[in-house]
Amino acid sequence: MTDQAVDTGGSELSEGIRSPAAADGHFLGRTRELKELLIDIERAGLDTLSGRKAPRARVLLIAGQPGSGRTALAEELVRQVAHRYQDGVLRARLSEPDGTPVPTERTARELLTALGLPTPPGAAEDELGQTVREALGERRALLLLDDAVNAEQVDALLPDTPGCLVVAVSRGPLTGIADVRPCTLGGLDTKSALELLTRYTGSVRITVDPSAAEGLVEQCAGQPAALVLAGGWLAARPQAAVADLARHLRSRDDQGPPSARIFRLSYADLPGAPQRMLRLLSLAPAGVVDPHTASALAGCSVEAAGTVLDDLTSLGLLRRADSPLRQYEVPGCLLTLLRALADSEDRPGELQLARARMLERTVRLLQSCRAITETDSPQAREKLASLPRALRFSSPRAAEDWLRARQPALLAAARLAVADGELDTLARRLMAALVRAMVAHFGTRAAAPELYGIHRLVLDIAVRRDLPREQAAALLNLADLDAQTGRTAEALARYRSALDAGRRANDPYATGRAMESVGGAHQELGDYDRATDWYGRALAQRLARDERAEAARLYGRLATVHTYAGRYGEAQRNWRAAIAGHRRNGDVAAHARALSELARVQEYAGRPEESLRTCQEAVEWARRAQDTRLQAALQLRLADTLERLGDPAAAGLHRGAAERLLADGAQQGDSEPEQSANACEIRSTSAED
Repeated sequence: MTDQAVDTGGSELSEGIRSPAAADGHFLGRTRELKELLIDIERAGLDTLSGRKAPRARVLLIAGQPGSGRTALAEELVRQVAHRYQDGVLRARLSEPDGTPVPTERTARELLTALGLPTPPGAAEDELGQTVREALGERRALLLLDDAVNAEQVDALLPDTPGCLVVAVSRGPLTGIADVRPCTLGGLDTKSALELLTRYTGSVRITVDPSAAEGLVEQCAGQPAALVLAGGWLAARPQAAVADLARHLRSRDDQGPPSARIFRLSYADLPGAPQRMLRLLSLAPAGVVDPHTASALAGCSVEAAGTVLDDLTSLGLLRRADSPLRQYEVPGCLLTLLRALADSEDRPGELQLARARMLERTVRLLQSCRAITETDSPQAREKLASLPRALRFSSPRAAEDWLRARQPALLAAARLAVADGELDTLARRLMAALVRAMVAHFGTRAAAPELYGIHRLVLDIAVRRDLPREQAAALLNLADLDAQTGRTAEALARYRSALDAGRRANDPYATGRAMESVGGAHQELGDYDRATDWYGRALAQRLARDERAEAARLYGRLATVHTYAGRYGEAQRNWRAAIAGHRRNGDVAAHARALSELARVQEYAGRPEESLRTCQEAVEWARRAQDTRLQAALQLRLADTLERLGDPAAAGLHRGAAERLLADGAQQGDSEPEQSANACEIRSTSAED
């Protein structure tokens, strides 16, 4: 995907910022802490000392403030011991960049996806946590849980096997987890801190004034985040001595941790446009930003935004994300400072406008992401051609890769837009575009867990804004996903709520769909009388609106329920009505299938001769419909019926015909098209979506 600029006027953003070479990512220091952690892995736990087998995984805790290098230490520990765990390393972040705890449900889904296991949409938090623990109980894996807020988050995912190791990263102790081994971080040792500075400044400035360098390390309290910012400040000023930075810091009256003091110094030296962009990056969902997000927030070109992002990264104010795309992360220790600056220096209206620009850009990218999959549609090709070059994808594969890499940030954008409450129209457009893009690239079934969360967000907006049509659509979508995962009682309750919302909106589509779905839920629960009643109500509405194809299909659903209930006479009458409807509508394939089902019911009712005649008629209609599979199935049914009627020779002929049909179909690559559930449209969105 190209990053060519769409708009102009952003060239000033790069003015005054130099871009020093990126620092080497080699791990520094923490020799003592690593040694203690490695020893703790082997040390006997309290259960072992008391003669009992350890019931759960060993938990190592790395505690420290943001910016202390706690995650880097955890990653280095994982790198050194990963070979001991043949089932691999799993990673999860337990809090948002602003410190908000991530729901265990979401974390469990991410871990199950990483394990290649299904994640039922809408499953409860306890169920998903138990599934994770059971899955890890059969494995020898290493689990890295970063930014844990409390012990409950870790405990919910703790494997019930001593074969796994859990490395947790947190601000403080995880009280409540038995036998946890804590490692509390302070600053880096002086040698390692000086080496970190040297990566940015080169060795000369450190060597010529070692006492000033050591004084700067002391002012930074050995904190890696503060040292990176200090190194970035010096690297951008080749003529400045280390003592100059130390003097600047001593002369400032700033309070707070060292990283905050150096950040304010670096921020004050930035030109106005980069300052503004940096402040606005605090609005980026999940603290992850790409050039498109930055350009939309700042109102500049994509190219200029990318240049400034690289420059800010060189200064230590951002860091490159581990991603196949060009993405950056806002350090958690700076996020609060940036938000405070945005609140104090930007008007609320400007911040809201920046959010709106970001959401609008995201919607257009999602539209482009979907349109690239619809190359057979002239309308889609025309829409794609009308988009600016910077918003187009080079291929469907490039669009899918972008969607996968950006999915966490896109879902976070949807959650933040709904929580904001002031941009509900844009939030609805964003979620509609996200649903369509995910279905187009991943399919409804694969994307179901994420779609469930999106539909819940749609429902939140619909309830808040009192939008009954959107409420009905969201409830129908959620109920469908509940039904697909076996939560029929929950689905039934949502279908009834959708019916009420559809009636309030005077929406015949939603009410008809809801009544039919209520009938389907009762059918699944084995309450055939109520199922018949609700199917009958839905049928009456279809007939009143002269919706013939839907009426014919509903006759078939009524017939199926009567068959389950053993009311074969009613079932036959309804199948005949369905057959007549399909014949009038000219639907040859549906006509053949309905005849096939009528033959089945006649056989159940003890009328094999009638079933034989109906089945023969169905074979003829299936032949007209060119449905090879149905023809073969009907030939087999004919064979079974003829055997019961005492004609094995004729039965053998029909079995042979069925085998030939199936063989011919296999040679021609005949396969039944995959049936996928159709998500109910998110209603009342802009026509351009």
